[in-house]
Amino acid sequence: MKVVVIGSGFSSLSAACYLAKDGHDVTVLEQLSEPGGRARQYRKEGFTFDIGPTWYWMPDVFENFFRDFNREVSDYYQITRLDPSYRIYSGTNTFEDIPADKNELEKLFEKYQPGSGVLLRDFLKQASLTYNLAVKEMAFKSGSSLFEFVSTETVSNAHLFVQSLRSQVRKKFKHPFLVSLLEFPVLFLGAKPGDIPAFYNFMNYADLELGTWYPDGGMYSVVKAMVKLSEELGVRMETNCSVKKLQVNDNNITTIITGNGIIEADAVISGADYQHTETLLDEKYRNYEESYWEKKIFAPSALLFFLGLNKKLRNTRHHDLFFDESFDVHASSIYDHPEWPEKPLFYINVPSVTDSTVAPQGCEAITVLVPLAPGLEDTEEIRSKYFDMIADRFERITGENIKDHIVVNKSYCIKDFKEDYNAYKGNAYGLANTFFQTGYFRPKVSSKKINNLFFCGQLTVPGGGVPPALISGKIAAGELKKSLIYELNS
Repeated sequence: MKVVVIGSGFSSLSAACYLAKDGHDVTVLEQLSEPGGRARQYRKEGFTFDIGPTWYWMPDVFENFFRDFNREVSDYYQITRLDPSYRIYSGTNTFEDIPADKNELEKLFEKYQPGSGVLLRDFLKQASLTYNLAVKEMAFKSGSSLFEFVSTETVSNAHLFVQSLRSQVRKKFKHPFLVSLLEFPVLFLGAKPGDIPAFYNFMNYADLELGTWYPDGGMYSVVKAMVKLSEELGVRMETNCSVKKLQVNDNNITTIITGNGIIEADAVISGADYQHTETLLDEKYRNYEESYWEKKIFAPSALLFFLGLNKKLRNTRHHDLFFDESFDVHASSIYDHPEWPEKPLFYINVPSVTDSTVAPQGCEAITVLVPLAPGLEDTEEIRSKYFDMIADRFERITGENIKDHIVVNKSYCIKDFKEDYNAYKGNAYGLANTFFQTGYFRPKVSSKKINNLFFCGQLTVPGGGVPPALISGKIAAGELKKSLIYELNS
């Protein structure tokens, strides 16, 4: 069977690999000049930046992906566990490094709240059970039926779906720093701690137990590995090839009109933005109307700055979180009344602390990220204002001078997410993982109106993030396989 995969992000590459493994003739279409989707690189004057994801969590998911093809992660790239995992700044010259060692981590908790080391141990024990349930079982469900998610384990943990993560954390931990540390991982899920089910405490297990890792060369090394694997399996890649129209005949896509010509296909899997993909169809064939998307709660977009400095920094780690302002006030500006935050939290990624290949000798490569509500006005004037705001705060908090040492400065924001990825409202992380946007309640993998159209990526199951994207591609390929078996038996 000839299958076309739209997009070349993690979910699309994953789907392409599984399809090729099953013996299909697979072509990947990418509208940009290089593969990777949101995980592309920006390179200038000897500096290399990951445009998209910069955190490597859940290493077991990556390992399992490559083992599905009788390969190992180490066949393609090397990973190193970071220690400390990251640094949290809570004020000027006030910070804590979060250790990778469990005993040291418990000591850190005891420092802020006597007795909390034991509480942390119990909390992470529960989170490990949730992780096994979520990542090893529930994450691989297609979401086609609510009963897929009903099992002895999910029923016995039902309280974790009605209780919020915030309430669970704050029952045990009272010190504001410890609360911030345990609530921070939900930023990867795009929801406020008070709105996301306690079931998502598995992110704390991923953070504090499984750890933060770094693939040599950055996250784009994972993209290159998956592209190489796909090529080994016989997948073809066409870059600079945008899809203009999906033509349907007798409830099947038969023709794909691209900027480079017409392609015939027996089936299509789209890892491009779900809402955008449906605009490539005549309206009668779409799963969801515009009103459906308007009602959804989207995870944040982001304002990013890629900075190359002609100096080394003394007071930063590989990952640095700046929580010197109110988490709740910033979150409110994203979810409650969307607006540009007055006092934003922000994140700094400095991979050149770990990897000398991403910056010239004696220099530093920095990515700055500010979470934002999607759909906001995005102008150069606003970007410039926020750059000055963040740079000033960074210099004050860390005591480092960066403004006088910038040799590369590129911004990336809502307009760019729309233009490069056709992202709905310029979102960066898909849908927020609230209860009614989890599992069965997410947009469906299989088209309800077209027999041979399937979806993968952050807007469908299991959700946003790199590990879920790898799983999403496997799910979509599996749904296509099931549809073929159904046709053969009909």
